[in-house]
Amino acid sequence: MAPMTRQFSPGGVPGSDVAQYYARRAAGGVGLIITEGTYIDHDSAGTSDRVPRFHGQDALAGWAAVVEAVHREGGRIVPQLWHVGMARAAGAPPVPQAPRVGPSGIALTGDEAGTQAGHAMTAADLDDVVAAFAAGAAAAEALGFDGVELHGAHGYLIDQFLWSHTNRRQDGYGGDIASRARFAAEIVSACRRAVSADFPVILRMSQWKMGDYQARLAESPKELEGLLTPLVEAGVDIFHCSTRRYWQPEFDGSDLNLAGWAKKLSGKPTISVGSVGLDNEFTQAFQGQDSAVRDIDALLDTLERDEFDLIAVGRALLGDPDWAAKVLGGRTNELRPFSTEALRTLH
Repeated sequence: MAPMTRQFSPGGVPGSDVAQYYARRAAGGVGLIITEGTYIDHDSAGTSDRVPRFHGQDALAGWAAVVEAVHREGGRIVPQLWHVGMARAAGAPPVPQAPRVGPSGIALTGDEAGTQAGHAMTAADLDDVVAAFAAGAAAAEALGFDGVELHGAHGYLIDQFLWSHTNRRQDGYGGDIASRARFAAEIVSACRRAVSADFPVILRMSQWKMGDYQARLAESPKELEGLLTPLVEAGVDIFHCSTRRYWQPEFDGSDLNLAGWAKKLSGKPTISVGSVGLDNEFTQAFQGQDSAVRDIDALLDTLERDEFDLIAVGRALLGDPDWAAKVLGGRTNELRPFSTEALRTLH
């Protein structure tokens, strides 16, 4: 199950309805659940007090109940740790007075000149955020989660360091693609040290950003390898490669998608994602468009060629919690299509 922000955790605390929501997917045959993004313990991390936190006794107790419910149904689950960086609106809860922060304080869209719109992070700021991610990873293992995912995609804080548009730093955290990966590598390394050697650390990454779907971190396989190498050396176990359409090739001259290239270049297992089982992409869902069921025959062929190792399913699982069991049982004629009504409920 792909991570999907739901905003059903008032005060940042996941309740019994959240536990039942995830457990329902485990009961429906999902092998691994990646939770919605959860805010790390940093004042500037979030934008909503209805998105769950991954710190504080009340929120962690809620997550412990989620883990227990999913395990009871035979599933595995990892939390996604999140800091939104410059995507945070000024005055946003849960800490309205907290500043917008990023590698250079530059907004994600609309300013090629790089005008500062927020706080460029200092060395002390970087250390605080690295420590907060590591604390979240340690808490995940202590609560009984089966691994941890770091949100390094879609234009949020880690990705803002990776992307040349938002990272204009002149120190060791900016410049070429390997230098821009330094902050992400330090987070991975700190998390790796904070958990057991066999506790998986997953990194979610993407080329596209919210509001800029043409953005790219790497224009070629060579550039992508330059990004992945320091992350592998830091301790990433799995790359979760977010695309809007999993069937689209990433670079000219090859049918491999982003997950396929990441696996080929890094030697690490990868997760692919992007409109699985549906005939349109998530941006159309936000515009109020429902989705029809799309067959996954081509996806199965790709998996059998070992181009990537896992496939993450998003909106199709919101529309039908039993999607996995139906697909595995050959009951695709019973699949329920995704309706935007699913975005307004926690079923």
